[in-house]
Amino acid sequence: MISGLSGADWTLLALGALLVGVAKTSIGGVGSISVALFAAVLPARESSGALLPLLICGDLLAVAVYRRHANWPALLRLLPSVVAGIVLGTVFVAWVDDTVMRRTIGGTLLAVVLVHLWQRRRPGTGTGRVRAAVFGLLSGFTTMVANAGGAVMSLYLLSAGYRKLEFLGTAAWFFLIVNVFKIPFSAGLGLIDSESLGLNAALVGAVLLGAVAGRAVVRRLDQARFEKLVLLFTVVSSLNLLR
Repeated sequence: MISGLSGADWTLLALGALLVGVAKTSIGGVGSISVALFAAVLPARESSGALLPLLICGDLLAVAVYRRHANWPALLRLLPSVVAGIVLGTVFVAWVDDTVMRRTIGGTLLAVVLVHLWQRRRPGTGTGRVRAAVFGLLSGFTTMVANAGGAVMSLYLLSAGYRKLEFLGTAAWFFLIVNVFKIPFSAGLGLIDSESLGLNAALVGAVLLGAVAGRAVVRRLDQARFEKLVLLFTVVSSLNLLR
């Protein structure tokens, strides 16, 4: 994996790792761009395994910063359906090719954005439990298939009306728990190995730098701009995956 990479490949991977850190401490939707960058350099299956340890590093940094702002009742409502989504995603990864993986995730994310925008116009639609179950299932599935659950989770937290710090704290704990839970599934599928871990070691510094940059950025964003940027980056990443 490492030996065949060119200078341009390393540049894209380093940018992707940097954006992992930015996403974990500021705009969650940016993380989907990291997925696209890694998939542009590596095959989709391998890119998923290579990205997971970097995401966990970013999760640890985010929890260190925002740990006091989490909404634990919301997390507990989500986790059962997330587990089901991860199991479903594991089966999906075992059976489909790279193109189907990308387009499935892109279509799912775009559909979730459209539903979110529709619900903003009709705020009475859907119940809290139903929304948590649906988004939990989608988040588990998309995070297992392509590490793209951040966009789904961001849309869920926006639709639930979370303010910026509660949004970041809840997302930080959620993805630390979920990504650690995914490790045996990813290892069992052969997505994490010694070569991918060597790649992670080379890129972890970029995650740390991105986390610092993200923390500086989020301090300058008001709630309205924060929400618009989350939606914008989610749509951009969805369209890219559909290509």
